[in-house]
Amino acid sequence: MTVSDDASPGGDGVAIPLHDESVTIGKQRVERSRVRVTTRVSERETLVRERLDHEEATVTRVPIDREIDVHPDIRQEGDVTVIPLVEEVLVVERRLVLREELHIRKTHRTVEVEQPVILRSEQAAVERVATAPPSAAPGSPPNSTPVSTPEE
Repeated sequence: MTVSDDASPGGDGVAIPLHDESVTIGKQRVERSRVRVTTRVSERETLVRERLDHEEATVTRVPIDREIDVHPDIRQEGDVTVIPLVEEVLVVERRLVLREELHIRKTHRTVEVEQPVILRSEQAAVERVATAPPSAAPGSPPNSTPVSTPEE
């Protein structure tokens, strides 16, 4: 067989087909290392100081026993709240009799208290654990090198 330089579809020459190469590129995840995160909780007791406000009310009953024409309103006399207690008494006619008043005095005091409380905090330890170097992926050609992409 003779190969001529003038191989054309209409000519007399013979064309020798050449092997055509192609490349296939793939990627796979490669584990380079691992990270282990461990946490622990620590407790500590501390003494908390805080001011607490207390309010107390003392009730004093003040007898009045006086006839009145209209129901009196609740009133404030300084730091004392006066609440009138009225009773209807049936006589031949109806009359309002103020039997007593409640005098309520509020006192305010602040005390310092201490109480132990437990506070917790959490710490995290991060350590990198190395892994074995990656081997060839199954089904890949023997001389191929896997391509890795860095993970962010």
